[in-house]
Amino acid sequence: MSFKSIMREFKDIKEGIGSISRRGVEGKHWRGRAKSHIAPDETPEETDQIDQGQWANLPPELLLDIIMRVEESESSWPARVVVVHCASVCRSWREITKEIVKTPEQCGRLTFPISLKQPAPRESPIQCYIKRDNATSTFLLYYGLVPSEGENDKLLLAARKIRRATCSDFIVSLVSDDFSRASKTYIGKLRSNFLGTKFTMHDSEPTFEVPRQLASQTSRRLHPRQVSLRLPACNYCIATITYELNVLRPRGPRRMHCIMHSIPMSSIEEGSTVQTLTSIPETFNGQFPHLSSSIGKELLSDNSSASLSRSPVLAQGSEELLVLKNKAPRWHEQLQCWCLNFRGRVTVASVKNFQLVASAEPSHNVPAADQERVILQFGKIGKDIFTMDYFYPLSAFQAFAISLSSFDTKPACE
Repeated sequence: MSFKSIMREFKDIKEGIGSISRRGVEGKHWRGRAKSHIAPDETPEETDQIDQGQWANLPPELLLDIIMRVEESESSWPARVVVVHCASVCRSWREITKEIVKTPEQCGRLTFPISLKQPAPRESPIQCYIKRDNATSTFLLYYGLVPSEGENDKLLLAARKIRRATCSDFIVSLVSDDFSRASKTYIGKLRSNFLGTKFTMHDSEPTFEVPRQLASQTSRRLHPRQVSLRLPACNYCIATITYELNVLRPRGPRRMHCIMHSIPMSSIEEGSTVQTLTSIPETFNGQFPHLSSSIGKELLSDNSSASLSRSPVLAQGSEELLVLKNKAPRWHEQLQCWCLNFRGRVTVASVKNFQLVASAEPSHNVPAADQERVILQFGKIGKDIFTMDYFYPLSAFQAFAISLSSFDTKPACE
């Protein structure tokens, strides 16, 4: 083979690779390069149809019946994973599956990752348990009453505690082996102060409509080199947890208050609803999604010098926020300890055990029964095993973050 023929073949291969790379970066403009090639005209509709595959050609009535039967038959994990598989087939399957699968408030089931940020049912709790690993400072939230023998329970969330000089951070993720904020599995975090008496709960995604002016002001605080395309520029403060100073120290129970900045007090009233996310918004492209809500929140950036003492709520409207407090235990003379009725879900005495109820004032017109209704309960059942049951209007992420605050060391409270 002559040298010219070899160079000709090498040139053909180079042009073929170049055309493939140009198709992979379609829509991007390269600066400082002349436009010497003409891109082929590709119809988006044909491309979408090719991506859908052969399963997209099923009649809608048949597809609807198939997914409904699957959703009704597989009501518990791990068998319910087939519902997620149905949503992963193609776009048409995904849209129909999203219409059929209801929110946890409506069906009492956790299916997609977005379910972890949606409120629980009103009547029955969603029951989970937490495994603690002191060696790695990790906490795993599983879906189920107690650990099963096969250890094939559904992992909902995972958290890792990171100690810093002046605070502690609990990084919450969807997986147990990746706690990077640059990962798509990052959900949020819980940060404590130095004494472990005040915690702020941060969500990686907004649960409200961000004003354009506020969003532009916040984005200007960050230098372009400091922002990654996959790293959320801001954390959204959605709750504040405080522990009161315990005068009795080890002999007295903990006293805690939770201010839910994303949940109004009217949510515990009969017939009221809470703003529910239907999909995880995309915030990695530098634009903020637009979701409706009646309460504004402040955007707290990790790159800014926002302190825990700053108010995380922007005063918009007169609607009051939901405040939770721990249910006061009673002193048991025979056992010589403080007791709460956990209805069999907690079996080991621990200072970490608690039940949260709504802290309603007489002006809120909340019935006495609703004031005593437990919204979140957490307690110990074994060595490094804890149960967590939460009701409406809390979500799994909010309940998990509140429970994590009980694991942190509190020198001023104990």
